[in-house]
Amino acid sequence: MIPGSFAYHRPTSVKEAVGLLGSLGDDARAIAGGHSLIPMMKLRLASPAHLVDLGGIVDLKGIREDGRDVVIGATTTQHELIGSDLLGKKIPILRETSLLIADPQVRYLGTIGGNVANGDPGNDMPAVMICLGASYTVVGKAGERRIAARDFYQGAYFTSLEPGEIVTAVRIPVPVVGHGYAYQKLKRKIGDYATAAAAVVLTISGGKVASCSIGLTNVAETPLWAEQAGKIVTGSTLDAATLKKAADAAEAITSPAADSRGPAAYRTKMAGVMLARALALAKERARA
Repeated sequence: MIPGSFAYHRPTSVKEAVGLLGSLGDDARAIAGGHSLIPMMKLRLASPAHLVDLGGIVDLKGIREDGRDVVIGATTTQHELIGSDLLGKKIPILRETSLLIADPQVRYLGTIGGNVANGDPGNDMPAVMICLGASYTVVGKAGERRIAARDFYQGAYFTSLEPGEIVTAVRIPVPVVGHGYAYQKLKRKIGDYATAAAAVVLTISGGKVASCSIGLTNVAETPLWAEQAGKIVTGSTLDAATLKKAADAAEAITSPAADSRGPAAYRTKMAGVMLARALALAKERARA
């Protein structure tokens, strides 16, 4: 289908963008890569009277170190994440995850800001950000604030963003040198959302897990932080019995919908399977 008519705005600064969104109110939507909003407009599930394109704001692009954190501008594309030597060295799970998002055509335009800010439970980056303990810098008419990824998601397509606010950057604490990581994703075909997926970041000391953080994708209305599962594996050698306990704990917090990817019980079980695979791979990659 063809979207309804709309007015197009292309601001060149965050201040201008926030001003437009504030003055235009509910009739306006911000757009970056457009891979979430444009399909909804074509289906007439969204009909904004104004589109505010963030692509012309230079300050929203780029990847840099800031102390012990890495800061990624909101309009940085998945393709740019994949090609970043800094991320490849410091936070390689971002490259691994980006390579599993949709296909190359989407990744050339799809942005990290759009992926994390949309509130779509099927998006891959939110669970990874929860796993990494990331936070989002957001700007609106009241100024700038920072929201932890673990507090950002409140329901399907419902986040902590106030009207007129935009995500301007993602801030990620750099995991310790030698950490293990993995993002395991089950999907029906290339380009599809996950049936279930799990993100893991852990450290090993003395042959045992010293720390572990786990995020789950598309098995609830929001991405999930499987805190209890992480506690279960901490202090273990990741033996088979512990892997099963962790998988059971992760499955217990899921509440997936039955859809074309499978019945709810299947998707719940696959969350546990993906977690067990991610834990095993992260252990293999970790250096004491």
